[in-house]
Amino acid sequence: MSRFRPGRVIGISVGTLVILMIGVYGPATLLGPLPHATVALTVPDPTVTASTPVLPAAGTSGILAVTPVDAGAGESTTADPAADTATEALGVDPIAIGGGSDPLPMASAAKIITALVVLDTKPLTVGEPGPAYSLVTADYQDYLDYTAEDARTVIVFPGESWTEREMLQAMILGSSNNHADTLARWAFGSVNDYLTAANAWLAANGMPDTTVVDANGLADGSAGTGADLARIAALAATNPVIADIIKQPASALVGQRGVNNTTAYLPEEGITGISRSYTDAGGVCFLFTATVVAAEKTFTFAGAFLGEPDYDTLTADLTALMASARAGVTELPVLAEGDGYATLTTAWGDSADAVVGTPKTRFGWQAAAPSNAEVALDDVTTGRAGAKIGRVTVDAFGESVSSTLELERTLTDPGPGWRLLNPVPVISALVDSW
Repeated sequence: MSRFRPGRVIGISVGTLVILMIGVYGPATLLGPLPHATVALTVPDPTVTASTPVLPAAGTSGILAVTPVDAGAGESTTADPAADTATEALGVDPIAIGGGSDPLPMASAAKIITALVVLDTKPLTVGEPGPAYSLVTADYQDYLDYTAEDARTVIVFPGESWTEREMLQAMILGSSNNHADTLARWAFGSVNDYLTAANAWLAANGMPDTTVVDANGLADGSAGTGADLARIAALAATNPVIADIIKQPASALVGQRGVNNTTAYLPEEGITGISRSYTDAGGVCFLFTATVVAAEKTFTFAGAFLGEPDYDTLTADLTALMASARAGVTELPVLAEGDGYATLTTAWGDSADAVVGTPKTRFGWQAAAPSNAEVALDDVTTGRAGAKIGRVTVDAFGESVSSTLELERTLTDPGPGWRLLNPVPVISALVDSW
């Protein structure tokens, strides 16, 4: 007759557990995968340029980087000559803004908006005269009315023929108020229809704070911010047709009466004027591009100053801006070698930073540190110092700049002791690997 023997049962159970530990637990913990290191994103200390932009405290102003078009290089490759470069100009954030953020009257800067919107619906290629338009009584009456108001005009007569390019030349170089209205009517049927199209264009292109209520900017309601109007200046500078008109002398108005170029100002400072005007409500308003040469490289930026009280102030403010540009434009670190963008920590207490392995620089003017860092890391358990484990991408100068991330120090294997004494994370890693 058999009897129940507790000691025997216990012995069998213990033996079974030992066998399981040796046959299952041991291999699972000693040979299984380690848990991945946890990741905490970090932000390196910003790199600051030696000279930030100096902008007026009054009015509203802004500057942003642009890639200028070589207007003499040939024709656009698209039906719309602005399309090749407009996306680039619209996608760049301002380098800096100055003064207030409220819209101010923009004076003749509105004519540059008229030029851009007209060319958007009636595109030209460089050197093309475009369709001809026979002026009517309303066009001549505009000339008479604006002349009586002592506003800028270029003389016209009923029935004479002007090409699209000639009308743009008169409006941009001569700041002709009557030609602004003529272009709006010719392209859209009426000034009101132009205004509907122009304000929709401004909103669609990310400039909702800027509004036009006329085609020439004489009305105070045509108002905008420095940031928006700097973008308008950039779009004009990167539009092949407008850039070519500004580059040509005013006498290029072939077949029509001459005009005085109203845009040029301080060319000795490296400044190319796009629109320069004055109204009682808006003060002096100036759209421009400027270039700085450093280390045999050229940096071009667009700018807008609205609400300057007089030309002496405009001269002083532009001179100060250009001095700060010459001091600030250089080869700038965008992703500096050794900068850490994440810290990896293992379950057994090791830690290492994910640092930039290959430095990246950009030539330009940096008023703010690169932003919007996106970090993509591989799953890491252990690794040698210098091992490539991912990438970091930042926004800088209106473009995405990327570099590899490396382990700043070695993450070592914890060894068999830690594995055997910490079954939960090891077994969890094993399960996750299935």
